[in-house]
Amino acid sequence: MEHLDVLVVGAGLSGVAAGHHLQATAPFADYAIFESRDAIGGTWDLFRYPGIRSDSDMFTLGYPFRPWNSNITIADGGSIRDYIQDTAVAEGIDRKIRFGHKVLSADWSTEESRWHVTAEKIHTGETFKLTCGFYFACSGYYSYDKGHLPDFAGMDRFEGQLIHPQEWPEDLAYEDKEVVVIGSGATAVTLIPAMADTAGHVTMLQRSPTYMAVVPPTSPVAPIMNRVLPERWSGEVIRWFHALSTQAFYRFCQRFPRVAKKMLMKGVEQQLPEGYDVEKHFTPTYNPWDQRVCAVLDGDLFTSISNGDASVVTDHIDTFTEDGILLASGEELEADIIIAATGLELLFIGGVQLSIDGDPVDLPSKLAYKGMMLEGIPNFAMAVGYTNASWTLKCDLTCDYVARLLRTMRERGMTQCTPVNRDPSIEPQPLLGLTAGYVTRAADRLPKQGTKAPWRVYQSYLQDYRMLKRGAVVDDALELSTPPSTRESDAFSPTPVL
Repeated sequence: MEHLDVLVVGAGLSGVAAGHHLQATAPFADYAIFESRDAIGGTWDLFRYPGIRSDSDMFTLGYPFRPWNSNITIADGGSIRDYIQDTAVAEGIDRKIRFGHKVLSADWSTEESRWHVTAEKIHTGETFKLTCGFYFACSGYYSYDKGHLPDFAGMDRFEGQLIHPQEWPEDLAYEDKEVVVIGSGATAVTLIPAMADTAGHVTMLQRSPTYMAVVPPTSPVAPIMNRVLPERWSGEVIRWFHALSTQAFYRFCQRFPRVAKKMLMKGVEQQLPEGYDVEKHFTPTYNPWDQRVCAVLDGDLFTSISNGDASVVTDHIDTFTEDGILLASGEELEADIIIAATGLELLFIGGVQLSIDGDPVDLPSKLAYKGMMLEGIPNFAMAVGYTNASWTLKCDLTCDYVARLLRTMRERGMTQCTPVNRDPSIEPQPLLGLTAGYVTRAADRLPKQGTKAPWRVYQSYLQDYRMLKRGAVVDDALELSTPPSTRESDAFSPTPVL
């Protein structure tokens, strides 16, 4: 049976970052990346709908070890996919990826101090087993198999095309067609202006508004920093500027929600024709950053609305009809194509069933240690990004920490690391601090965070940087050990391997 020191699951932004840090900091570790699909890129290879782009600036979505080298702030999906693939090829990480490999289950053996993994080769249906010393889940937290589609009344009656953006058909012809996009989140905000120039008309149908903010197409500081600073410094400075700016805006919104709301509403009002009903269509009922604020690149959505190519309808769906959608108000929207931009289905760690010595792990009962490991589960980590900033900021810190943890274990001759909560005063809270539908729908299936460090998930790059990058690798809540059954094994002497 094959044994790996580290098994990384997922070859997207996080998986490639894991490969980099393992090679740079823990080169003694033999690792492989299992990717169930046939391409590198994860989210950025999966989604192919028109207008797909980042909703975070590329200076923080990009890797610190390979800074984004363009002044473009928000990049299209294809450019991001190329960037991830180029990074993997440049560092030889692509040679560690096994495509079409899906992990089904992983059982930790306390006696052997290793994971017993069952996986499947997608193209043949063959299942096989292997072992690994450390399991690193870099597969995000949503299902790649399908998106979230509510059971709208009468969907089967609709005679046009009903599409979820996660399953976008390559040959979809929408020229001169009447298109209705259900939803007002990041997908709808990018999809609508991309389709509006070609379609007959695009209508954004929403139950309630979302906060939106116009972002410039290029960074105001990147050209200056690139001109005045050496190349080895400029990328880091630009990244920190954008990271701190994003975090400052988030903190401002949390501390002064009324002022932030007025600012955001004023910004939207300035983008739309005089007299437009901003109160009805663009004023949410919640406070800024209770859900993500959508980035509108150069105001393109508002431009499409202003010139009549797109419109917004705020109402509830009563039922689908043969020709479109009947609303609760009695109005009917005619449509040739309906796009359900209705969100994601959360699927934690790719739906893999974890167990310890044959006993299934109850994930919702576990606390997250530093937002990246799980209470009572040995030699396991997960890469989960921020909900209020770039995904990569947190994931890169996590990947760097995991590599340094492995090196520390090797130096101390230890084979096992287990987060242990010894503080009875810590109370469990939801892991992700958002009220978005895709989060609340799955809250009962996700691990929890605690009320104190290191069990609290701060959603703060500064705090996580101090804790994960500058703080001690091992603290009182992380227990290192070497089980007796492995202590005498030649495999761990004189320089133990994981």
